[in-house]
Amino acid sequence: MTGDIWVLGATGRVGREAVERLQQTGAEVVVAGRNRERLTQMSPDARAVTGSLEEVCARLATEAPTVVINTVGPFAVTAPQVARACPPGTHYLDVANELSAFELLHGMDREAAATGRTLVSGAGFGVLATESILLHLLAGEEKPSRVRVDAVASVAIEPGALGEALAATIVHTLLDGGREVRQGRMVRARAGGSAERLTTPDGDVVTTASLGSGELFAAWQASGAPSVIGASALVPASPAVRAALPAIIRVLRLPGLAGFATRRLARITTTTAKERPRRSSWARARVEWPSGRVREGWLRTGEGMAFTVGAVTEVAQRLAKGEGHPGAFTPARLFGPEVALAAGAEFVVTD
Repeated sequence: MTGDIWVLGATGRVGREAVERLQQTGAEVVVAGRNRERLTQMSPDARAVTGSLEEVCARLATEAPTVVINTVGPFAVTAPQVARACPPGTHYLDVANELSAFELLHGMDREAAATGRTLVSGAGFGVLATESILLHLLAGEEKPSRVRVDAVASVAIEPGALGEALAATIVHTLLDGGREVRQGRMVRARAGGSAERLTTPDGDVVTTASLGSGELFAAWQASGAPSVIGASALVPASPAVRAALPAIIRVLRLPGLAGFATRRLARITTTTAKERPRRSSWARARVEWPSGRVREGWLRTGEGMAFTVGAVTEVAQRLAKGEGHPGAFTPARLFGPEVALAAGAEFVVTD
């Protein structure tokens, strides 16, 4: 591995755990954030770059690191901002899951290819897990007619405030609204629609529903299917709340309401740590072909955020070694579904 890896948002949960894991591999890590004291307390041996996101971007544009990991939401805003600041030869990756972030970053595909940069969005649980089991089922097969992917994360909650970055990501995901792929086109759909009650291979019963997301974008890109649904257990399970989602989204789109909601969410505080609700995190893919044949498969891993840390560090190391290709990608489309296995997952194919 050559060159240095910058971690933006290094004091957040994913950022600090990624820094620790990368340092254990011997990588030269630069930590970046707004608070120098917190950065040096967290990682006293690493070089720290402090300032606003704009100031950090100005530094990376002149210092040209090998890889930049962006863990700062909302990614619909920060992903194109940081990616555009990366000079020729500097690779970018993030843990985004907002549909608009994927669309913006993949709109930079030609620009990235022309400047020798690899842009990877969605190197976290939902996107990598669902696209990996989907690609595993599609290996050697013809193009399917219908695809549905479901992300069922099991995440432990740390004590403390939700924080502005995560709150803004949640609000931006809601603002993207409902989406599905129909007749080969991304179209608007009812937010919280296509609800389905699933039983995981562990026997846990969960309900997933659709929303515009990175899982949907990645599944469409991976399969090319004319009909695609991306669903998640993070969408509220209550039928009443799901029914209210379209009205909530309309309210959030009123002037000033998104910022107000973000500030209120950011202040929500958890006083005690909470264990993950289920033993495993799961990603499920269901594929149907024009012949009527159907296959279903599951990917299993442990705690969802731990998988995200494993995923982002695995992809960063591969990019630092020069294993990527210029252009814009999701992680499994770039490195194959086995990258999820390297991050700590296993495939469970049921049909």
